[in-house]
Amino acid sequence: MMVYLQMLDTPEERSKFEQLYRMYSSLMFYVANEVLHNEQDAEDAVHQAFLKIADHMEKIGDPACPKTRGFIVTVVENKAIDLYRKHKRNQTVELNDLLPGIPAVYEGENTLAACILKLPARYREVILLRYHQGYSVKEMASLLGLSFAAASKLDQRAKNRLRDLYEKEETL
Repeated sequence: MMVYLQMLDTPEERSKFEQLYRMYSSLMFYVANEVLHNEQDAEDAVHQAFLKIADHMEKIGDPACPKTRGFIVTVVENKAIDLYRKHKRNQTVELNDLLPGIPAVYEGENTLAACILKLPARYREVILLRYHQGYSVKEMASLLGLSFAAASKLDQRAKNRLRDLYEKEETL
């Protein structure tokens, strides 16, 4: 709440904002959650709404009047709808590193190659790009459409998984 209060100039505005916060924060969360059906997104919408309200404190008279309540509900509802549209436009697909992928076959007695084939598709792809075909992490990131940090972490996870598989195979 301190962030919001710092945006306000006068003590009267701060006092009015504190009243608004106490009176309407749970209602705002309820309205946002009804639109978004996700508590974290609803919290984000409420935060954005409070920022908007702090910018327009001059439009608010008595905090307890129905007109103020309607204004606040409208602001939070609009922020929730904006967030919903943004998520709809930028839908994300959860990355699952454990998908089996296309089966690869290797004939021979090489334990390391057998372990590479047992890796999930994503890890196998990283190992082959990086160590068989000689791409750098930066090049690999570009090929896979990842950031450098994500590609580097994926490379690290793939090596760790391969090492674990190889150690298990060696002990058998």
